Amino acid sequence: MGKVRTRGAALLLVAVALACALAGLAGCSGENAKGSPASGKALRVGVRSDVVGFGYLNEGTGKYYGLEIDIAEEMAARMGYGSVEFVTVTPDTRKDMLVNGEVDCMVACYSIAESREKNFDFSPSYYTDASIVMVEKSLLVSSIDDLKGLTFGTMAGTNTAPQLALKLTESGFTSGEALEQTEDHSMTRFDNFRLVQMASYQDLSRALEEGSIDAACMDGAIAHTYLNADRSMLDYVIDTQEYGVATQKGSALSKPVSDAIQGMLDDGTVAALTDKWN
Repeated sequence: MGKVRTRGAALLLVAVALACALAGLAGCSGENAKGSPASGKALRVGVRSDVVGFGYLNEGTGKYYGLEIDIAEEMAARMGYGSVEFVTVTPDTRKDMLVNGEVDCMVACYSIAESREKNFDFSPSYYTDASIVMVEKSLLVSSIDDLKGLTFGTMAGTNTAPQLALKLTESGFTSGEALEQTEDHSMTRFDNFRLVQMASYQDLSRALEEGSIDAACMDGAIAHTYLNADRSMLDYVIDTQEYGVATQKGSALSKPVSDAIQGMLDDGTVAALTDKWN
């Protein structure tokens, strides 16, 4: 991922505050995650259940579908596991679930970031995505500048909030000075816009429809789940990110996971699976 330089002490403080709210906890030992892969055992993989095309749970069948589901199954097979146990994670729960050993690894639209690499190991990237801005067509917004004075919404527990603040400052949209911020960082008011962080993508989509936010910011892969005929995505990229498989820091699983993903990249398996779900 490209690094963005901040301008001004106020912006730096805001970015740090937002990033701190997103940073993962230090890894701790989990017996399965620390042990070597064993033939016939199940690999517990944290996945999303609400991102169509990546990780989606059909509640009727109880089965998961998507690119990351296929990647996890192929990865586990190459590592010698007999099966995969999928466990639903969310942006709010995934860090703690991996730290506490509730899952052995995560294939969950989890982007590789410096703040996360301090606490987790990551495989090579298997997917490149861009975070975007989605609006209701009825708002009659055609460019990012049309959103001055309005409210942006992001998902709590993701990197989108600090990335957005930095990008808007770098582009001259805002001075980057935070005029007001709630104690839990759920709302930050800048000079030219307000930034709100919400508990789920469903809440974010609902707020966009109801008009309590004017723009919803999220990964493009996730945005397609909530895109409809009444919405459009602006021609504006907040940042790009690389999705990787996360394991506990220093885990005995880290190298086998990385080797399996690299092998899948080298032999075209990841490309074939991506084409399947595009």
